[in-house]
Amino acid sequence: MINIPAKKRIEQLMVNMERMRWVTGDTSSNELILVNIPEYTLHYFEDNKEVWSCNVVVGKPMTKTVIFSGKMQYVVFSPYWNVPPSIINAEVIPGMRRNKNYLARHNMEWNGGRVRQKPGPSNSLGLVKFLFPNSNNIYLHDTPSKSLFSEDNRAFSHGCIRVAKPRDLAIRVLQQMPEWTTQKIDAAMHAGKEQYVTLKKTIPVYIGYFTAFMSSDGQLNFRTDVYKRDASLLEMLMQN
Repeated sequence: MINIPAKKRIEQLMVNMERMRWVTGDTSSNELILVNIPEYTLHYFEDNKEVWSCNVVVGKPMTKTVIFSGKMQYVVFSPYWNVPPSIINAEVIPGMRRNKNYLARHNMEWNGGRVRQKPGPSNSLGLVKFLFPNSNNIYLHDTPSKSLFSEDNRAFSHGCIRVAKPRDLAIRVLQQMPEWTTQKIDAAMHAGKEQYVTLKKTIPVYIGYFTAFMSSDGQLNFRTDVYKRDASLLEMLMQN
């Protein structure tokens, strides 16, 4: 990393300053969730100050996590996982051909012509998911694959964002609803029965892509351009 020329770092700063210019402010809430894809980190802000963060797993380069913004509206405890058609065709159907007990072994079932995985600790979405409705069908969720959060490169998912500390995130998101105590959250996560909770106040969520940024302690940070987006944006900037 120290062998990267200063010119390249300056170009990286230019690219990310341009990206930051695209971000529009959202004053509808005193809370904000930012996921920075190249940093593999979720940041939680209250009153424009970062109060909490945790590691995340994002989409692989072949199944990139989409950059967009939305408003978190639901927390879903003990969720079903409705398996996408692409995964059914690529993994589930071939697995069923090899093993007639494939669905039972993976705690799955048919549901109206689709396949879904039942709630429980082995569910691919873990014990809780966080929905901010969008056309990309991207959301935050727990996962049983905890070991991946210790990796330096955490681009492993099909596009959705896996959260290292989903229980802590649920506690923060639901602090606007005092009836949702820690004990009630724990019980809902382990109930084995899907339960939707509608937030009283939506929370802005921004999925961003910053390979250079200032951390909350004022330190300049650089990250690997995991989706190879910097070069094309730099070329556009140089043409203007």
